[in-house]
Amino acid sequence: MTSRNLTRRAVLGAVALTSALVLTACGGGGDGDGGAATHGAHGGHGASATPDASAGAHNAQDVAFAQGMIPHHQQALEMARLADGRASSPRVKDLAARIEKAQDPEIRTMTGWLKSWGEDVPMAGMDHSQHSGMSGMAGMMSEADMTALKKADGKDFDTRFLSLMVQHHQGAVEMAATEKRKGRSGAAKRMADAIVTAQNAEIREMKGLLGTG
Repeated sequence: MTSRNLTRRAVLGAVALTSALVLTACGGGGDGDGGAATHGAHGGHGASATPDASAGAHNAQDVAFAQGMIPHHQQALEMARLADGRASSPRVKDLAARIEKAQDPEIRTMTGWLKSWGEDVPMAGMDHSQHSGMSGMAGMMSEADMTALKKADGKDFDTRFLSLMVQHHQGAVEMAATEKRKGRSGAAKRMADAIVTAQNAEIREMKGLLGTG
């Protein structure tokens, strides 16, 4: 084979190799673009499909329910925590402990909803003046009610606690019933249903202890 033919074959081989590399790069770019587009699509889908579960579809009623029920529960906890050192009845102390055990986690859950919804969370540890300002809310105790309960002891505390907590629970049931009718959030409506069931049962229990059931 002549030197000219060898040179020509080498040039042709180099051209073919360069073309192949270019095509591969283009193909890789195409796949990369396609991969990026696919990743973008999956990424977008993932972002929309896997947000915090508490940030699901909701409406103004769901927000009002959480923002109202948090301070409502906080006051119930304040009342329940008084029982340990003041109640004379073991049954009243047991009821108060159950109320605290049930409502404290619900406060944390509702707080999580409001944060995920970008809504204001009521302050924890509201003082009597703040509770008094919300006394128009269903079942909320006034400052005078709370002061009298703190001063009570023994059987007097038992009677005051049960009577006030019946009213307080009735208010919570009313608020939860509104949420069940008008709310949109499945999680909030499920909690509302649980509140109605549990607190109606406790209302019956408390009326029984008072002898008014």
